[in-house]
Amino acid sequence: MKPLGHSDSHNLSHVDEAGNVHMVDVSEKPVTTRIATASAGMTIRAEVLDQLFAGKLPKGDAIAVAKLAGISAAKATGQLIPLCHPLILDDIQIRIDRQGKGRVGIVASVKTTSRTGAEMEAMTAVSVAALALYDMAKAADRSMTIGSIQLEEKSGGRSGHFKRAGAPEAEQGGV
Repeated sequence: MKPLGHSDSHNLSHVDEAGNVHMVDVSEKPVTTRIATASAGMTIRAEVLDQLFAGKLPKGDAIAVAKLAGISAAKATGQLIPLCHPLILDDIQIRIDRQGKGRVGIVASVKTTSRTGAEMEAMTAVSVAALALYDMAKAADRSMTIGSIQLEEKSGGRSGHFKRAGAPEAEQGGV
């Protein structure tokens, strides 16, 4: 493995010629509308899933708490991920759905009018929403799993449009 700053580092966007990590300068990029949608999945015991969607977990409305946690996380992404630019987010939608027996799907869509995309904000939102669901339901099921965190779709910016095959549809409200 070659050390940073040697031969191949000039191809890395977050590494300068001397091998120093830095935030990419986006000041010359055009401001465009950018939308990103990410998802995460959780497995939960069926009886706990019933309690979750009935609002009957001991800690209260876990779905509402998870949505708020996801929204807060999306807004804080620039503080959590060192090389992410802080973004002003125009819209954040979080959807939490039952996906069959023992499975929950979490989808976050984020919209910004900016010089850089919102993929990390959407992925941070679903990750933290899943962690909040775990926290709210752990007294009833410590065997829950969180997984499948992935970008589903993004639009806007120089790299163009990306949509994962079979990606869930974005929420209404512009996202």
